Amino acid sequence: MWKPNQTGPTAPNSTPEPARPSTPAPVFEAPGRPAPAVTNEQATIGKGLYIKGEINGSESLFIDGKVEGSVNLPGNRVTVGRNGQVSASITAREIVVLGKVRGNISATDRVDIRAEGALTGDVAAARISIEDGAFFKGGIDIRKPETKAPNSTPPVTVSAPASAPAEQPKLI
Repeated sequence: MWKPNQTGPTAPNSTPEPARPSTPAPVFEAPGRPAPAVTNEQATIGKGLYIKGEINGSESLFIDGKVEGSVNLPGNRVTVGRNGQVSASITAREIVVLGKVRGNISATDRVDIRAEGALTGDVAAARISIEDGAFFKGGIDIRKPETKAPNSTPPVTVSAPASAPAEQPKLI
């Protein structure tokens, strides 16, 4: 029995409980949609925020507030949430529209306009997906992704020196 005037551990033979690994919270996805890539670095513009100006950066962005100006996040994902209202040009690797966007958007990979989304502006992307129920008004420019052939060599050009205009260049 423990008494207040005793010193030392209360349970002499007790061992500390081992640390338990934390399990991540389950993520529920809508059926038929691929699971988004999980990234730890994503900035968020919340419902109560209004930003006017230029947004540049090197991480993904979730916009649930109001943005006016331009958004330039090459190589990253921009998601306009259901509450998001964007009046800006957007440049990113991947753009997902769940809210309202007014402006031209350019994606190096894909643009996805979900059923709840509305986009008024031109789209330039390698791939585009527009769900039933989505609103879209504008033009679409499908760009082929730039890939280099594995065995291609750059063209070789040889120019003649300026002092000898009569000679023809020789190609090696």
